[in-house]
Amino acid sequence: MAMIVGQMGTALLGLGATGAAGAAHARFDVLSSLALILCVAAITTVIFQRIHQPVVLGYLLAGLIVGPHMPIPLFADVEIAHLFSDLGVILLMFALGLEFTLGKLARVGPTAGIVAVIECSLMIGLGYAVAGLFGWSTYERLFVGAFVAISSTTIIVKAFAENGIGGAFSEIVFGILIVEDVIAILLLAVLTTVASGVGLTAGALAMTAVRLAGFLAGMLVVGMLIVPRLVRAITRIDRTETTVVGCVGICFASALAARTFGYSVALGAFLGGVLVAESGQAKVVERVIEPVKDVFAAVFFVSVGMLIDPSLVAAHWIPIAVLSLVVVVGKVVGVTMGSFIAGNGIRTSVQSGMSLAQIGEFSFIIIGVGLSLGVVRDFLVPMAVAVSALTTLATPWLVRAAGPVANMVDRRLPPALQTYSALYGTWVQQLRHPSDRRTPRGGIRRRITLLLVDVALMAVLLVVISINFATLNQLAVSRLHVPARLAHALVVCGAIAVGLPFLVGSVRMARGLAWMLAAEALPVVAEGEMDLAAAPRRALLVTVQIGILLLAGLPLVAIAQPFWPRLPWPAFLLVGLLALAVPLWRGATNLHGHVRAGAQVILEALANQSQAAAPNGPADIDLKRLVPGMGNTAAVRLAPEHFGSGRTLRQTNLRGRTGASVIAIEREGQPLFPSADEPLRPGDTIVLTGTEDAVDAARGLLTSIPAG
Repeated sequence: MAMIVGQMGTALLGLGATGAAGAAHARFDVLSSLALILCVAAITTVIFQRIHQPVVLGYLLAGLIVGPHMPIPLFADVEIAHLFSDLGVILLMFALGLEFTLGKLARVGPTAGIVAVIECSLMIGLGYAVAGLFGWSTYERLFVGAFVAISSTTIIVKAFAENGIGGAFSEIVFGILIVEDVIAILLLAVLTTVASGVGLTAGALAMTAVRLAGFLAGMLVVGMLIVPRLVRAITRIDRTETTVVGCVGICFASALAARTFGYSVALGAFLGGVLVAESGQAKVVERVIEPVKDVFAAVFFVSVGMLIDPSLVAAHWIPIAVLSLVVVVGKVVGVTMGSFIAGNGIRTSVQSGMSLAQIGEFSFIIIGVGLSLGVVRDFLVPMAVAVSALTTLATPWLVRAAGPVANMVDRRLPPALQTYSALYGTWVQQLRHPSDRRTPRGGIRRRITLLLVDVALMAVLLVVISINFATLNQLAVSRLHVPARLAHALVVCGAIAVGLPFLVGSVRMARGLAWMLAAEALPVVAEGEMDLAAAPRRALLVTVQIGILLLAGLPLVAIAQPFWPRLPWPAFLLVGLLALAVPLWRGATNLHGHVRAGAQVILEALANQSQAAAPNGPADIDLKRLVPGMGNTAAVRLAPEHFGSGRTLRQTNLRGRTGASVIAIEREGQPLFPSADEPLRPGDTIVLTGTEDAVDAARGLLTSIPAG
């Protein structure tokens, strides 16, 4: 017995020694991996800052160096890197949520939301279609569409800071990025749920939507009752360590709640940041957690770089090149189109599109979720990184070239479209800030709600019929005793018959809403009076219809593509746009004639008043009411010392620099409709039109005194 007890004691001592050695070895692996990751990342970051490139690319290069795919004797443990990178994702999303408040979303939503919905829907559709050309699975196509849709906030902040870009233009771009991030969060939630095994069935999709809505509502309602009060109590203590520990605790608790309900930890961390921001202490919290976030975010980007296999990148260089081209071209077109419809003008719209033509950190998170769920293959991660790297490297060049390209596009437009684009911004401005509201807000909201209901019901109908198409086909064969081909045609005809009322209803609601908005911006006169705003109102009506078609049609196409991949959805949308393009061109042409006639009326009024002593032209004529639909109009008289004197309109680059247009010149009592090469002379009275800010900027530019 003593011998047995002694042997057992010896064995236990041996096991204890082995366990201690194993624990020490594990600690050594964690320590060595973290030390290697952070040291290499520090070196690459310094190098990339010195060469004025985004530090994110430095982190990706560090991951490539310490990863398992390069013949460099520096290897970090991949599992340990990914463990800490999960913490980086959580803290990144929490910090992103800190930048949001519900009030901020309400402010940027109406304008930036239009741009983001159009652009993201277009990119999801393009990404899905391009991935289909390479024969990838449905889930892979969905994740590719999602990861090419979201631009990089981090890269844009860096590029704008290096180029000294700020003011109203940067506010527009960052507003779009805010709404894009919200869309990305929703995409993450939906893709995570669908790819977790529920599948693409009608019941599963319905339950997914209900569960997601319930989770978001529960998190926000319960969180708003607890988190803001808790954060205010913590920050009142005014101790940095308490604030860090308390807020990071809220961050991880929110992430855990999301994981418990089957959602991504990124969604939970983002909601935690939003709830903390509602406390009003977001700046304080952001400042104290920033060092912690930066460390773990660096590990996250390094871990992404560790997944890059150069051989996979080389093997898939064609899809990488195609997707990079799709990201740049698609985002430039989508953002430009959406931004113009939102009323930002040609120059600002083109600049915004060229600034947002890249993908970044959110794309890594989206494709990483797909990889962790096992629905995408390994090669998509290095592909996403390669596309991000190429588009990121192009971003500084695109940002610097945005201004000249925008000016070139503006100059190359036909005169009718130049006039139209200048006035359209003033009409949208009038819609945002009407001086005399004629249409109740409730009527506009009612039509928008009905339009959204019709479009949503069409989307649901498309999904349900697609999922149950085989069952319906078999039912028609068995009940009606007809051949399979005829049953197929009957099911299609039945689907069209069921969906036609919703399509007609959506078209009617769109036309009614467009007319209501056009009449709000350019009121209709009483019967029997001359309607001087008829031509501008028609042009605005068609433009609003195009905007509604894009806002409703692009998301519908993006939703319908996975369920009806054989139907030419882009062709349907293109036919609708072409059908509206013809009346748009006619409206722009008529508007050009209207502007010339209006300019003649304005010049006659100025000549009759004959205030030659006023240096900036007559100020007491209400030019805007004199010719309705002409936007904010002003008359400026040039003196010999003014900047505009002696220069042509092309040399002043007035439209490019201010967004305002010159519609007429009064010279020695005679009206003149100038071309771009018309020289401006002292004593000229120049009639300007555009938004209020554009006209003020143009007046200031023309009458400024050049140095020396």
